[in-house]
Amino acid sequence: MSQIKTIDSQNPAIVKFVLPDFIIKGASYEFKNIDETALSPLAKQLFYLPFVKTVFISSNFVAIEKFSIVEWAEVKDLVAEQIQAFIEKGGKVILEPENQPKKQPITIYGETTPNPAVLKFVANKILTKKSVEYKNIDETTSSPLAKELFQLAFIKEIFIDENYVSITKYDTYEWQEITLEVRTFIKNFLENGNLAVEESLITNTTESDKKTEAHFDSLDTISQQIINILEEYVKPAVAADGGNIAFQSYDADQNTVNVILQGACSGCPSSTFTLKNGIENMLRQMLNDESIRVEASNG
Repeated sequence: MSQIKTIDSQNPAIVKFVLPDFIIKGASYEFKNIDETALSPLAKQLFYLPFVKTVFISSNFVAIEKFSIVEWAEVKDLVAEQIQAFIEKGGKVILEPENQPKKQPITIYGETTPNPAVLKFVANKILTKKSVEYKNIDETTSSPLAKELFQLAFIKEIFIDENYVSITKYDTYEWQEITLEVRTFIKNFLENGNLAVEESLITNTTESDKKTEAHFDSLDTISQQIINILEEYVKPAVAADGGNIAFQSYDADQNTVNVILQGACSGCPSSTFTLKNGIENMLRQMLNDESIRVEASNG
């Protein structure tokens, strides 16, 4: 096994020890003291080091918060060696509960999208019947999967719809370096029976969702026609590229349709122009109105 990497965090008391392989799947653990470590032989061993205050274990890393009696520069190599030796000797990071249910086999594959910052991870099962977008970890109340994914430092935004997860990365990372890690993470998370989206907890619906669902009947006829055209002709093509388009509003005085781009479409260098003009041409033809205009904004 290759050497464990040490990564400093924004908190100077905490250092992450990153392994090349996943050590646990679909869960995260926090241990405040040795009395809490019944589930983790690794955490128990680490608490024998007098400077260890808290141990966090998640996916492919162990994060440790230290007491101020030492500096990390003096001890982080020692900690890395202990974790490495523990793993190589076959030590259990987390003890699996008895009568654990069998894993559900899941297939995940990655697809490129027109947006170079976004990759689409497709599953062989339905993840949600309602598309949802997460800009940060604070928005992930309705998605256990998104909450765990945001623990990975390179993930900027997440969009989940039907059977796929579109992930936007930060520009400082390259997909060839992180694709396998993300694919494996999602696969393991779902195979352990965890939910991608808890639809009953989706409360942060967008204005476009409200108009297309709760208030559809109260909209004017043209707005209803626009929504139906987007749903039937535009959304399926956009979803194939890992994105989504949502109706926001129709201004009759300006004869302007406002739409929101999500997922792979959001922030794509070419999508705003391409989709705006494509949708505009389609609406002009189907509504028989050459003066209608479309304005697109990123979600």
